[in-house]
Amino acid sequence: MEIGILGLPQSGKSTLFEIMTGVRSRDVHGETCVRGQASVPDERFDRLVEIYKPLRAVPARVPFTDVNAVGEKAWETVRQALSSAEGLLHIVDCFSDSSIPAMVNRCRQLSDELILSDLVVVENRRERLLKVAKKTLKPPESLHVELMPRLQEQLEAGKPLRELPLTKEERSALSSFSFWTLRPELVVLNVAEEGFSVVEAFQKEAGLADPVLGICCELEAEMAGLPPEEQKEFLAALGMEEPAFGRVIRAAFSLLGRISYFTVGEDEVKAWVIPEGTKAPRAAAAIHKDFERGFIKAEVTAYDDFISCGSSHAKAKAAGKVRLEGKEYVVKDGDIITFRFNV
Repeated sequence: MEIGILGLPQSGKSTLFEIMTGVRSRDVHGETCVRGQASVPDERFDRLVEIYKPLRAVPARVPFTDVNAVGEKAWETVRQALSSAEGLLHIVDCFSDSSIPAMVNRCRQLSDELILSDLVVVENRRERLLKVAKKTLKPPESLHVELMPRLQEQLEAGKPLRELPLTKEERSALSSFSFWTLRPELVVLNVAEEGFSVVEAFQKEAGLADPVLGICCELEAEMAGLPPEEQKEFLAALGMEEPAFGRVIRAAFSLLGRISYFTVGEDEVKAWVIPEGTKAPRAAAAIHKDFERGFIKAEVTAYDDFISCGSSHAKAKAAGKVRLEGKEYVVKDGDIITFRFNV
């Protein structure tokens, strides 16, 4: 799991990366690609830590990557650096000129470059396939012959590939190309202090199906340097319940279709990250592969049930809220789980 941060020069992408991860990419001289992890704000996790007071608390985390490349082959460099990124965070400068047309134009400027970059890849692939005799085509190549014209038509229309209906098999066949516009994208508007009201107007004018959030990186960076108590006062003065970067991290987490379940105890409370729709044995593998191999049962309590039973496992069990689930159980977001296994 990884999200690449992209933006035009001076858009604030490195500042946002630093706010979310605590890593100052601008201080890592000579590095094209800088990686860091951001903790996912989660009131449920915080409450469990408060209840168990564990020796160790490990929240869910999202890896972000900040890439800085210049020169003729900049896009190729960035593409290679973000080849493993499952999603993109596109930050748009909305503070230097806060008019809606200017903001939309800057957003489209980068989007068009990504579309053009993908189009070059498609055209090159089609050109190479034309040189191969049909009888000698391998199954993946035959599928590419069918797919590439559809991709080219979509891109030439100025539309991202993520909006094209593709089967799971087709997406798998395209995975090696690292297409920019096939990946899910979260658009983040870096607004001026009073500019949060433009988000809805921007999304309507841009005609974006992708999620859009607003953040003032200047304010967030100022707040990040304050002690916790002063941060609370700062937020209260702005009429905000939490820093905006927390919403960005949660939205990025959701963008990749991830959820988290909890393991709890006095030694450790931990949020384990898994893809949505994961069955219990595979979810257990997040802890250790032996848990999946020797899976017997999962002892599951929904977070809300745990809290409603006085935050007590014993009371939840007495109320019939602790369930034993088998191999076909699909883990839900916020489940509190103890795995039974035998190797």
